Amino acid sequence: MKNVAVIGAGTMGNGIAHTFAQNDFRVQLIDVSQQALNKGLATIEQNLERMVAKGKITEENKAQTLGNITTYTNLEEGVEYASLVVEAATEQESIKKSIFKDLDQFCPEDTILATNTSSISITSIASVTNRPDRVIGMHFMNPVPLMKLVEIISGYSTSEHTFGVVKEMSEKLGKTPV
Repeated sequence: MKNVAVIGAGTMGNGIAHTFAQNDFRVQLIDVSQQALNKGLATIEQNLERMVAKGKITEENKAQTLGNITTYTNLEEGVEYASLVVEAATEQESIKKSIFKDLDQFCPEDTILATNTSSISITSIASVTNRPDRVIGMHFMNPVPLMKLVEIISGYSTSEHTFGVVKEMSEKLGKTPV
């Protein structure tokens, strides 16, 4: 699993994209406008620049991280090769369900669909897909690059396999899954 799509370039989405990219995942960052994507990338670059200034990473690490991120305004193109999608859109159930309905159509059959929600039922979100066993909550804490915890939330139909993959992936990011 090296291709991760992140939906939403806002505060949480750009932090999630930054974290995956810094850990050598290829990230497809998706948002509805190029302006939102540009703002998200600028935030990632500023955060990486701070890390360079503090001696936590090198300029080479910064360049490699930024090179791991590709942006898309078209959802279908952005998720075409994703092994994992992490949705970090507005915390509104109808928006999330609409996104997951589209993801179910556009993503490869074995793609795991995760949401960063902290308050909406995973089971409810999964209900609009034909793969409720592959839908899971992956709730990152803000600021994502610094905070160690990732809350993993299963829905009623989330498989043990999906849970295990997401737990392992969280650990590969240097996070503590709970």
